[in-house]
Amino acid sequence: MTRLLVECTHVFKHPKVNSGIQRVVRNVIKQLPPSAEGVECVPVVLLKGQLYRVKRLAPLDSPLFNAIVTFGERLERLAHRFWQLHQRLDTRCRTKLARRVLYVGYRLTSFGAFGLPLRLVGLVNRYQMPQRCEPLQHQPGDQLVLLDSSWHSDFFLHAERLKQEGLGIVAVIYDLIPLSHPQFYDTRLVEVYSEWFDWIARNADGFMAISATVRDQLRAELQRRLDSAQVGKRWFDYFHLGSELDLQSVEAAVEPRLQKLFATPEPVFLMVSTIEPRKNHDYLLDAFDHAWANGSNVRLCIVGRIGWKCDALLARIHHHPELNRRLFMFNDLSDTSLEHAYAHASALVFPSFVEGFGLPLVEAMQRGLPAMGSDIPVFREIGGEFMAYFDLQSPQSLADLLQSFERSGRFPAARDVSDWQWIGWREAAAQLAERTARHVLEAPQVPARQHAHSP
Repeated sequence: MTRLLVECTHVFKHPKVNSGIQRVVRNVIKQLPPSAEGVECVPVVLLKGQLYRVKRLAPLDSPLFNAIVTFGERLERLAHRFWQLHQRLDTRCRTKLARRVLYVGYRLTSFGAFGLPLRLVGLVNRYQMPQRCEPLQHQPGDQLVLLDSSWHSDFFLHAERLKQEGLGIVAVIYDLIPLSHPQFYDTRLVEVYSEWFDWIARNADGFMAISATVRDQLRAELQRRLDSAQVGKRWFDYFHLGSELDLQSVEAAVEPRLQKLFATPEPVFLMVSTIEPRKNHDYLLDAFDHAWANGSNVRLCIVGRIGWKCDALLARIHHHPELNRRLFMFNDLSDTSLEHAYAHASALVFPSFVEGFGLPLVEAMQRGLPAMGSDIPVFREIGGEFMAYFDLQSPQSLADLLQSFERSGRFPAARDVSDWQWIGWREAAAQLAERTARHVLEAPQVPARQHAHSP
């Protein structure tokens, strides 16, 4: 009997993280149908080599537990930034002795400031486990659907063991950007992703991408890496993502500074994304600088947590003469505040160099907020004639769109966003489950090894 075991380990461990992939995983798991095409769908986590059925993805409704989980997540982010600082300082050390002293200091400080507290947080989290998940015995024919960011996990060997015991592996692919554009990431992340992709290319039986664009890129990449016979044994498909912001709360207040921003009549253009190089914020600032120099009154609101390789950009923003006049930045907005921004902005601007999907575009347009985006294939797939597109080689092309919209009040797209329709997370989860189940049922059955476990 085949089952889809939809893996969500990273989000299970870090339920408060709310960036792109985590938002996708959380919403798909919440909306996962009980079955698809007659195949049971089961949310699972893989912890220390053991599969568990997820009973509750979110942490317990306890102020103390929630405070500890939040503290742990913030501590992990601080630990990551501390590691980034160490990496920057290490590159400036001119002697081996200086690098050794720096490394010893880093390890001692890291262990005391982060290691011990994070271990205590881990003990508290383990206390919650029996109420959030229960052991699950796998069986031959099950399909492990790697929905979460499994390159962060150390379960390759465990997953290979499961495959030897009769399970299939389906990889959900969000993008290939660390392979195609490694300059946008830290070297270590590129290495981790590359190792993961090598592993997944060898071990996955099928692939579900989050757009047709990524599906086609993925197939081409595997054709470069594997012989045609090996590629022919895999199947390739895609599903689209939903659009609802699921962490809103009627009790949460809108950020007062954000509310004040939208209380005045001048148009506000919204940029929503993690602040990191491939999102192309510098291009955005260049375009708005052109518009402001030409007398425009448009305003720019940048929303997103601080990521990596963005020190120069942040310095540019913090020293910009229009900061808190016509340029605003928010790095920790709740979903409630983000919903307020989507509801009151004039348009979304999204100048990414490359994307696997572009979730903010869908979130904005589904709410009737028109969007301007870079002219890349995946944005054409999502927005079609309902979006306005600009040339990434020319910030002036975006400045012209901004000023044309400001002067005429008519959004510069071929079709009106009010006629655009998109799916929600329920439909997205159904697409993933149904298309995966269909491929699995159509694929030739591979006999399980004799040592496979019985249910």
